Amino acid sequence: MKKILLSLTVIVGVVACNSKPEGFVLNGTLTGDVENGTQIFIRKIGENNQPYDIDTTTVENGKFTVSGPADSPDLIYVFIDKIQGYTPVVAEKGEIELSAQKDSLNFAKVKGTVQNDIFFDYLSESRALSDQAMSIQKDMQTADEATVNSLRDEFAELQEEYKNFELDFIKNNPNGLISALLIEKGLNTRIVESEEAQKMYDALTPEIKETQPAKNILKSLEAAKAREEKGKSTAIGATAPDFSGPTPDGKELSLKEAMGKVTIIDFWAAWCKPCRVENPNVVNVYNKYHSKGLNIIGVSLDRKEEDWKKAIADDKLSWNHISSLDYFNDAVAKLYNVEAIPATFILDENGVIVAKNLRGPELESKISELLQ
Repeated sequence: MKKILLSLTVIVGVVACNSKPEGFVLNGTLTGDVENGTQIFIRKIGENNQPYDIDTTTVENGKFTVSGPADSPDLIYVFIDKIQGYTPVVAEKGEIELSAQKDSLNFAKVKGTVQNDIFFDYLSESRALSDQAMSIQKDMQTADEATVNSLRDEFAELQEEYKNFELDFIKNNPNGLISALLIEKGLNTRIVESEEAQKMYDALTPEIKETQPAKNILKSLEAAKAREEKGKSTAIGATAPDFSGPTPDGKELSLKEAMGKVTIIDFWAAWCKPCRVENPNVVNVYNKYHSKGLNIIGVSLDRKEEDWKKAIADDKLSWNHISSLDYFNDAVAKLYNVEAIPATFILDENGVIVAKNLRGPELESKISELLQ
């Protein structure tokens, strides 16, 4: 969760000393033999997700106090000099109490204001799911192949559970700063579509809509809507746009010429490790179903011709291939709005896109269904 929290970018002002509780007052209590005079750094996240100091103070007898303005809720981070970890805190009007063991700053208790109560409810639940994920990943390191496959399925289910947890949390807490941060993250990582994000944004309370994360959502919504509009041409149900490109032997091949009863458009590259890992599965599917009408056209995003041709030979990819050797600037990749690989589009006999980005058993299951 550290990466998730530190990727939530907020624009802030400088915290100034303020003895009155018109802004926030953060009272910290630390255990674990923290020396008097140890520096406390209050930081926010700036450009390029880099933390920067907005205030400092020192520890005296295991305690410290920091105060500052809080016109609207904002996220800050508490660091202790020469000690690993940090504690996120929502700076809002009122007195905030932080208690932590010096070697467990990530698990500090923060309470005293509405936003921190909401935020730490979220953290408690998300950490429980994260612990499960870490446990599965640890088990995968020593498991046999059959168990690894089972654990992968379990991990995928947990990822879906985590996604649903965050979406439900947003909907149940429209008055939380963390909800705005999660909507922004969901848009930027494309976990949620613009229509769903718009509804969640509309449900936020007026106070939260005044925060910088909520303002960032509006910018992200504009970009997402433009991206989704562009993507309609390659959405499921759309007729796949035709294209052509140079083959390994220098000829020109079009999608129409390469189509079968079922066609897979496979965007990949020799340098793409996930692509190379998936290739044996695609080979098995092709060998099993080619005689029944399956065709594949591989669109490589390689830069070097020799790398492209060698990967085709090494992985025994005996289907049609094209490439302009232009990386993600490839015209076909742009036509299909491909921004990450592997990416696949499955077409029926009429050239209609019926599925996207299926791998492993899901790919074979779909091909089998279409060729029945």
